[in-house]
Amino acid sequence: MRIVTWNVNSLSARLERVLAFLAEYRPDVLLVQETKVAAEAFPHLPIQAAGYTGVDHSGGRWEGVALIVRDGMSVTDVVAGLAAEPDPSQARWIEATVADIRFASVYVPNGRALGTSTFVEKLRFLETMAQRAGELGERAVIGGDMNVCPTDLDVWDPAQIHGSTHITDDERSRLQAVVAAGFVDAFRHLHPDVPGFSWWDYRAGHFHKGFGLRIDLLFVTEALATGLSAAQVERDYRKPSKVPGTKPSDHAPLIVDLV
Repeated sequence: MRIVTWNVNSLSARLERVLAFLAEYRPDVLLVQETKVAAEAFPHLPIQAAGYTGVDHSGGRWEGVALIVRDGMSVTDVVAGLAAEPDPSQARWIEATVADIRFASVYVPNGRALGTSTFVEKLRFLETMAQRAGELGERAVIGGDMNVCPTDLDVWDPAQIHGSTHITDDERSRLQAVVAAGFVDAFRHLHPDVPGFSWWDYRAGHFHKGFGLRIDLLFVTEALATGLSAAQVERDYRKPSKVPGTKPSDHAPLIVDLV
């Protein structure tokens, strides 16, 4: 089974790229974040024409998450949102069962700045997420934009963002609580020493300079981790040249294969 997570930073703006990716890699399940579309504008028809079904939790011009599932695979028990999440109006979590695996696509709040109410809400969201992770069962996948770098290996230069969000002990410990609920970080499990950056700022040529962060993660339960066979960040989809005439997201897709 091929599983992908990708923060597309607007599904409307990136639809052509998403369709090209589906045609090239044929994932079984694509977890999408920052769709930034209203529910009535979600592009179900183009996705269906590509051989997929989309289920979404849409929040309008901000946030938004979805699961895009290859035809022939059943999608059941769709649940949008987390119980007790700080702001239910923000579309940040969707889960469903596909091929007897419980999948969740998540977009963790950015947090903006230390000492702010938005940072406190980020920590609360991670706590709620960890609680739900422990309820998903032995065969589950949680993937998405976690907006946390688990360790300093996941940051191009920790000194350059010292004091900022994404790298604090408060964030890391709460993300670790998700893993402690019975999950494995798929990419890091297979590549313990590779940075694996998945996000690069649009500004100042950060992508070409290698100034990135690994914040897009796929967690699989320990029962599934024995089947991990490959994990890669598809950097080409961060390049404008991959799909000419379109602008890339600032995130690249993370691809994980299970056997």
